Amino acid sequence: MTALSVEQPRPHPTPSGRRRVLLAPITVTPSKPLTPSHLKGLLWTDVMYRATQSLADVTYRYSHTTYHPTEQTLGFWEFLDRTRGDTGYDELTEDRIGELYVDFRAAQRAPVQALRPYAEAAERGWVHPASARVLRLWSEHYAALGLHDPGLLLHQPPGFTLDAALDRLTDLGICLDHRAVGGPVYLDLTRFGLPLRQLVTADGRPNYLACALRELLPLAVDFDEVVLLYDSELAPDYQQLERVLTALGPSVRRVSLGRVPIDGKIRSARQGGWRDVHAGALLRTVCGEHDAAAVRLGMRLYFIAMLGPGRQQSFRADLLHQSLKRAEQLLASAPQKPPRPLAERLAQHRKDHLYIDPYRLTSGLLGKRRAAPASDLLTTVFS
Repeated sequence: MTALSVEQPRPHPTPSGRRRVLLAPITVTPSKPLTPSHLKGLLWTDVMYRATQSLADVTYRYSHTTYHPTEQTLGFWEFLDRTRGDTGYDELTEDRIGELYVDFRAAQRAPVQALRPYAEAAERGWVHPASARVLRLWSEHYAALGLHDPGLLLHQPPGFTLDAALDRLTDLGICLDHRAVGGPVYLDLTRFGLPLRQLVTADGRPNYLACALRELLPLAVDFDEVVLLYDSELAPDYQQLERVLTALGPSVRRVSLGRVPIDGKIRSARQGGWRDVHAGALLRTVCGEHDAAAVRLGMRLYFIAMLGPGRQQSFRADLLHQSLKRAEQLLASAPQKPPRPLAERLAQHRKDHLYIDPYRLTSGLLGKRRAAPASDLLTTVFS
């Protein structure tokens, strides 16, 4: 078996001679509104993607198709069909679909046999009408926020089937596969001090980490650097993922982001609590008071620079509005002629990694004694 610590050959340089970066943020299940925590991750990723493009060839991989096979998604789809039948979803709001998702998370789980038809259909590209409705609404929010759309409405299957991913892990000597005797499958990195991690249940249900491996195992070998952005509460799984992908050759960087408290409390989306603070509600409020450029820049100032990477600051509508006003000021005072090339100015916001640090870059716009950022930076990265 191939030792996990053996590094594979590095990718060939691009024709431009630039390094290759794979940006792989955690996905949001299309079953609810985009909460402040979701917005923070999406805006953080967008600034990293757009800024890093000035210095490297960046692939932004964000495929809902890859993660539909998880029980979290398939179970929701089965629950909707079982409890609502053929009821249409085209007129439902995100809030209403999110309420149904909360009901699903409080209900008893369906047996695996009930999920198999959904899993087979999802592999072929089918999406339940409720999730399709959510994704269409998210596409509108992406457009209003100036977010790069990595293919929300596209069928983007992972490069490996589940069996192929498990075979690759077996080749690396880090898979305990008990399916032949009716058991589960584990990722075994215990010799590196990490605990056994189940990937597939005994009845054949893959978890989020198994789906991520289907996606990233075939992709990682073609990049110099892989950047994983994720919810800090999932750090143990992403430590495992980092260890596996590093063995394939690239440098792997983990960027952990804390959730945004609401009224001082961290709540999972499965519990609801997003009313009036989700993306759609916030955009309806701010778009009527500010122009598009100020909304896009102001949202990034707030969710990246003011909230920061941690989870200490609760969402505050008053500070969001301050950020929007600050964005208007920055846009109005931005010099048209930059002092130095954009790539040179962006490069100072990275250390030993290829990607641009969104927090360092964005918070740098708010310094009182700093020169006003040039318009090329604002238009290229923040609007």
